[in-house]
Amino acid sequence: MKIPRHRKLVVGSVVGLLGALLAGCGAASVPQPGPSTSGGGVIKAVAAENEYGNVIEQIGGPYVSVHSIMSNPNVDPHTYEADTTDALLVGGAQLIVQNGLGYDSFMNRLESAAAAPGRVILTAASALGYGPHTLNPHLWYAPNTMARLAPIIARDLSRLRPTEAAYFQRAASSFVASLGTWNHDLAHIQASFEGSAVAVTEPVADYLLQAGGLSIVTPWSLQAAIMNSVDPSPQDVVIEDNLLARGQVKVFVYNQQAVDSSTASFLKVARAHKVPVVGVYETMPARYTYQAWMVAETMAIYNALSHGLSTVRLS
Repeated sequence: MKIPRHRKLVVGSVVGLLGALLAGCGAASVPQPGPSTSGGGVIKAVAAENEYGNVIEQIGGPYVSVHSIMSNPNVDPHTYEADTTDALLVGGAQLIVQNGLGYDSFMNRLESAAAAPGRVILTAASALGYGPHTLNPHLWYAPNTMARLAPIIARDLSRLRPTEAAYFQRAASSFVASLGTWNHDLAHIQASFEGSAVAVTEPVADYLLQAGGLSIVTPWSLQAAIMNSVDPSPQDVVIEDNLLARGQVKVFVYNQQAVDSSTASFLKVARAHKVPVVGVYETMPARYTYQAWMVAETMAIYNALSHGLSTVRLS
């Protein structure tokens, strides 16, 4: 089976250099044995993706300092290469949050090369019960992901700073409540457009589309091929082209962070046949919170379905 392109992130040279920078560290575990950070001081947290980093910031408030490794929505996350700065940040982190499912496997190597006593590593997929054979790794587009993860982050922050446990728990509850607008918007799409057919390039926003009651008619084999940097089959290309050219879908959703010749061709067909286009992101755009980002993506899809409007990029 072709390894998903999310797993091709290059870390070998960084890990080798870490041997010299962080010699003597043991193997990583979750959490790693050792004393917790029960006193004062700001908790140093690292998130593999900035959507997770933003949630940590909202829950941790002034008691955390968060660095997100992948944070540029103008860069294809599939080609990300960890560097020595990332390695040193991971080495000094007390809390690490990552997606899992092979999406950010470079983190595992950095963590193993820079073990730290008392560090807590939270992998969203494992914590939420996603098995290793889960096909779609883009978990943050599922409406229940961050709602379920928030209290776990609060628990782990409390483990590192027990004196502020009540603060973290209140912040997590407030965060979960703030997701109500997004859930309301998804319910509105479902009530108005349930069963409407949509085409996609890859499964970036599939969880969101499914939560809105929409029918993703692009073959999974095409979605998986594009996600894994494999040319889709000619048969799947014909199916996708026909969906767009024959008015069989109400919206075309594409990953605007990862565009290749195949996706560019589909985009051209969609525009030629006046199919509304919505660009979605894998990395949270600047000036957004996680909640605002998900609402903006959802409203872009609603506007495409309801008014035929395209939103190629979020402003």
